[in-house]
Amino acid sequence: MLSRGNIKEWSALSVAVGAALALNATQPAAVGARTTPARSVLVSVGVCPADGALCSARRRNTVFDGRTLALDPRTAARPLDLVLRTTGRLADVTVTDHEGRRVAGTVTPDGNHWTSVAPLAAGGRFTASLLVERTDGAGPPRRHALLHLRTPAAPAGARLTAELGPGAGTYGVGQPLTAELSHPVPAIATGARRTVEHALQVSSEPHVEGSWHWVGPTTLHYRPRDYWPAHTTIRVRSELDRLPVTDHLYGGPSAPLTLTTGDRIEAVTDVAAHTMTVLRDGRVVRTIPVTTGKAGYRTRGGVKVVLGKEATVRMRGDSIGIARGNRDFYDLKVRWATRVTWSGEYLHAAPWSLDAQGAEDVSHGCTGMSTEDAAWLYRTVREGDVVRVVNGFGEKMTPFDNGYGDWNLSWPEWGRGSAFGVAAEDAAAGALRPAL
Repeated sequence: MLSRGNIKEWSALSVAVGAALALNATQPAAVGARTTPARSVLVSVGVCPADGALCSARRRNTVFDGRTLALDPRTAARPLDLVLRTTGRLADVTVTDHEGRRVAGTVTPDGNHWTSVAPLAAGGRFTASLLVERTDGAGPPRRHALLHLRTPAAPAGARLTAELGPGAGTYGVGQPLTAELSHPVPAIATGARRTVEHALQVSSEPHVEGSWHWVGPTTLHYRPRDYWPAHTTIRVRSELDRLPVTDHLYGGPSAPLTLTTGDRIEAVTDVAAHTMTVLRDGRVVRTIPVTTGKAGYRTRGGVKVVLGKEATVRMRGDSIGIARGNRDFYDLKVRWATRVTWSGEYLHAAPWSLDAQGAEDVSHGCTGMSTEDAAWLYRTVREGDVVRVVNGFGEKMTPFDNGYGDWNLSWPEWGRGSAFGVAAEDAAAGALRPAL
């Protein structure tokens, strides 16, 4: 049987529902931290004995168990904090919206503090269910508390939306996903970037580990740790709508995206051997004699991704800075051109260099081959297929400014571009990455 003191202690759970101090200060509380965030509202969530005895004994506490609390607009624009103020620990916290969708959040190791990954959507109704375990061995071992929350409607004004890319269709296994934001989110706004990143949800069948990377204030790219598996279905959606991003900017609706990958096609150019080996799902299907960039025009090394294909394209030297009158100037109509950089690097037919193909480098940076081989490659590859250049002399392909060079970053380097910091060193520092 419980003593009167035990019943009084467990008659209510004091929980703080509040905001982080600033946008860039939304990291989880340190283990054992019990400070109440600024602008927080203290709420007592009633956990009463079955007969309701002594629930009102502590008059300074207001019992909200099963009732509704309207969040202040100043706190609604920050992640939700639930801080346990009584003896025990949070064994489980489940926060759901009115449609039953779970709100992602984390509990500190000491079980005293739960924080949502992102703010709650404006104009919404939420239910917080808390399972509290007693740790002092006295009284009932577990109690449940229930709290209903209501967030204020989003104010009128601009909305942050995301245009998701590359578009519906079938792509190669190297194709990154993209998100173009309607408003910039600067790097110093770590909390806002986390909100955006968490709202841009990616799922795939089969499931693979992946992460967003901030290319700039309005651009994000998403890629897996390794290439997408062949024949994967990828779904991207934005949950930004009505979500507070900053104190004055809320999310708006964005169209979802579904795409698939085809076979795993890789074209590997060995500059030293003057050959291109094309593989389908790891099996060699063709080896092509090629010529690559000569001295002064070396072909970029590293991993590139097919950007598009043009049956005929006009190539001119002045497009890469070679003036008319220079002996290296050229003006050609080229057949069966597969583009791999925006600056004009292609894999294409070069019938004028047949004698050099397989033997020496004579191009201005493109990978040249016979018309027959170029036509076959043109029919074989699609956007997103992988093109690798190895054993060469050129500079490494840059990650973002000249096509999709995303794969030239290691996984830890890629993780450092996420607001959640999926790199190992960031995880050790306490950064969190929600499961997708």
